[in-house]
Amino acid sequence: MGKPLGNRNMGLSKSVEERALSKKMEDDQKKLPAGPAPYFHKDCISNILIWLPLESLPSSRFVFSRGRSYPYSRPDPFSMTSMPEEQGNTFSVEVALLQSNLKTVPIFGPHVTGSSSKFFIQFMEFKEGKIKVGKYNVSCLGNIRATCNGLILLDNHVKKGLIVMNPVTRKLITLPLGTLCNYHKESYGFALNHVTGDYKLVHLFRDEFEYVTCETLDLATRSWRAVNGPSFGLFNWFGHAPVSAIGALHWIPQLDNSDFIVSMEVENERFHCIPLPHRCTTHDRVMEMGGLLCFVTHEDLNIDIWNLKSVPEGIWTKQYSITKGSLIDMVPLFSLRISGDVIFRRKEDGSFHAYDFKSEVMREFEMDKERNLSSGAYLPHVNSLLSWTPSHHVSD
Repeated sequence: MGKPLGNRNMGLSKSVEERALSKKMEDDQKKLPAGPAPYFHKDCISNILIWLPLESLPSSRFVFSRGRSYPYSRPDPFSMTSMPEEQGNTFSVEVALLQSNLKTVPIFGPHVTGSSSKFFIQFMEFKEGKIKVGKYNVSCLGNIRATCNGLILLDNHVKKGLIVMNPVTRKLITLPLGTLCNYHKESYGFALNHVTGDYKLVHLFRDEFEYVTCETLDLATRSWRAVNGPSFGLFNWFGHAPVSAIGALHWIPQLDNSDFIVSMEVENERFHCIPLPHRCTTHDRVMEMGGLLCFVTHEDLNIDIWNLKSVPEGIWTKQYSITKGSLIDMVPLFSLRISGDVIFRRKEDGSFHAYDFKSEVMREFEMDKERNLSSGAYLPHVNSLLSWTPSHHVSD
């Protein structure tokens, strides 16, 4: 038996009303201004972020809040160090920790640090023949121990531990201290494990029996574990911060006249003793350059640059020789990421210089006379929106 005529008319009427409503919605949608695209490729977003000024980055992270942190880096890396300075309206790391709900990390005694003074986190930008000193308006009581991909490792004087912080986004996490030891008898390395996408801390320290021991911490687990350290007698001091390159951390283990470097592969945590092509002096350094590890060494009146492509092979290849200018007291600091220039600091007067490999010219930077630059360590750094969470890391 068929449906009653009244029901068929009601169904037909409802169908006509639905089609009319759908057409009206389509017409109204066409009159509206175009909305934001539902998806931007990460390369597109990266290109946009590259041109944003530093001051806009903290607010920009909310614009691109689709469950992922996108990398941001200026055209060249910066050198960053803690320098004392008075400043108002700043973000205090210690105040943020006291106001947060972060859990206190366990300790087993006092931690000996190099300084308890209040510092500002500042950076230097090398651009167009001038050095511009910038600041994040971030203050802290602890020292900067290491840097990696825009993240910094700080002492935590509030909860007696360590802090990993992104100074651009001002996000931070607390970590437990490793084995307690004298500040001058330890070294912290900070690197990215490209296999797992996780960041790793490496802590070398000299124990009571004068053995150099190693422990590591993955930021995903936030717990330390002991690993097999370097062979006995390789390290005499920890004066130079380790360099992260070619999947490993690299130390110059002697103050002067070192014939080798000590390297630890980040993934498998194995140590290697790699002979150098020339004996390392006080003015020589290793650095990351173009994705390779480079040894910058003074040879007679010249400066030679050797490349190492792989840790297990340990084969150095001579890449450049700088022959022009007075080079005797030029101390290499780091390489600029985009231009590839190597930044030097002259020991005699503290002036900064850059060597351009294309033009083969060593040029001096004009200093900012209003800033009192510290003579301490300078750590390579890039402005970044990266998080330390593996799922948030976007590789280049």
